[in-house]
Amino acid sequence: MYKIMIIEDDPMIREELALLLENEGYCSVKVTDFTDIAEQARRIMPDLVLLDIGLPGQDGFVLCAQIKRAVEAPVIFVTSRDSGQDEVRGLSLGGDDYITKPYSVPVLLARIRAMLRRAGGSAEPDTMEAAGLTLHLAKGRVSAAGKDVELTRNELKILACLMEHSGKIVSRTDLIEALWDCQIYIDDNTLSVNMTRLRAKLAELGFPDSIRTRRGMGYQI
Repeated sequence: MYKIMIIEDDPMIREELALLLENEGYCSVKVTDFTDIAEQARRIMPDLVLLDIGLPGQDGFVLCAQIKRAVEAPVIFVTSRDSGQDEVRGLSLGGDDYITKPYSVPVLLARIRAMLRRAGGSAEPDTMEAAGLTLHLAKGRVSAAGKDVELTRNELKILACLMEHSGKIVSRTDLIEALWDCQIYIDDNTLSVNMTRLRAKLAELGFPDSIRTRRGMGYQI
């Protein structure tokens, strides 16, 4: 699952972008501490960065160059500064694309997909398959034998993590950390609740035992 770093100081826009990305099956990482952002990028290792220009105490143009030195991820400027001079400057300092606010959601998503495809050499698969199940990442649904059910965001990410490691045991700690990495609050009890609901939905498809509990170790699909 692609990880996208959002560097935006307006809380409303930041949350809007995060929700938009997560609904499309991406993992969003929101920056709220605007000190040493390049080092944060080095720790996060995003697949793509969405970067505003007007940040508190920061010049987005200079920051772009710092991020590009820290990680190899493409950078898309998402900014209200719409002058041609700013766009040329941003691209000349290492930016890979430049989108002005207010942005068109379909255009933004298309640019993100194109940039990830270009950076990775291929598009991220829209589906994952394991144990007779097909997980549709962008739609947030799982299907089997001509039937499908809708998943919540947590259920989607749990099932995707298990499918990614199909045949292997995934510990509860690893599942919780995978969800925390995407900035979804989840603890041990919340994981149990989500797992129970996910299993019930898989049972609706005729796969009640597709997720096995390995006592003392974790889960396996």
